[in-house]
Amino acid sequence: MSRRRQVYEGKAKILYEGPEPGTLIQYFKDDATAFNAQKKGTINGKGVINNRISEYVFTRLAHIGIPTHFIRRLNMREQLVRQVEIIPIEVIVRNVAAGSLTKRLGIEEGEPLPHTLIEYCYKDDALGDPFVSEEEIACFNWASHEEMQDISSMAIRINDFMSGMFAAIGIRLVDFKLEFGRIWDQDFSRTILADEISPDGCRLWDMVTGEKLDKDRFRRDLGGEQEAYQEVARRLGLLQDDNGPGEVFDLSAHRGRLRTPAKPKK
Repeated sequence: MSRRRQVYEGKAKILYEGPEPGTLIQYFKDDATAFNAQKKGTINGKGVINNRISEYVFTRLAHIGIPTHFIRRLNMREQLVRQVEIIPIEVIVRNVAAGSLTKRLGIEEGEPLPHTLIEYCYKDDALGDPFVSEEEIACFNWASHEEMQDISSMAIRINDFMSGMFAAIGIRLVDFKLEFGRIWDQDFSRTILADEISPDGCRLWDMVTGEKLDKDRFRRDLGGEQEAYQEVARRLGLLQDDNGPGEVFDLSAHRGRLRTPAKPKK
């Protein structure tokens, strides 16, 4: 499929005009950023793996009734998605203390939280995506009360499902971010999950060793970013080492094959 007009370019993805009205082509880049893009780099092959992991997770979420913008994968780096009006709120779901939470509240990293914590940030790079309260969201009309109810409800369901999904492959879901958008039908809108779910936006720790399998390896100069992303894909059944049928991709540290996983049982 030939690309059309570029609509938007973000830190990790480019959006192009889709082949049909109301659709976009989402292209996954290898670019890596941290600390509000103050740190920049490249993780070779990241876009290919994130494309497949996000496809897999969004497909699984659709099976449990979570509405998403994902339509289908087009190729190694591109997805066809529904065009949505992005709600300018980043949703952070936390199960274990890590990242900014430990710095703000002086909690030791790795401390399990008493219950799942949901936080919100206002999406504005110039402001550094500041944390905001539900009262501020309502005051400035960034999202309606009904939309916030839908968002919080979906966030909890997504967390419950993904925690189990990752635990089954020996990975602890520490925290992750979500973005949502509106789809309009005349004067009525529906809230759906948008953006991506991948090691770029999740903290994923090996349940036995505590090894980080996510973008924290880039943030903290730990190295092994490619191998960590590959390991997540491998455990999800998306990456195989044999020479069976599949889609070949080349990462400098490893030559593997991505394959389409079997459909989950209903």
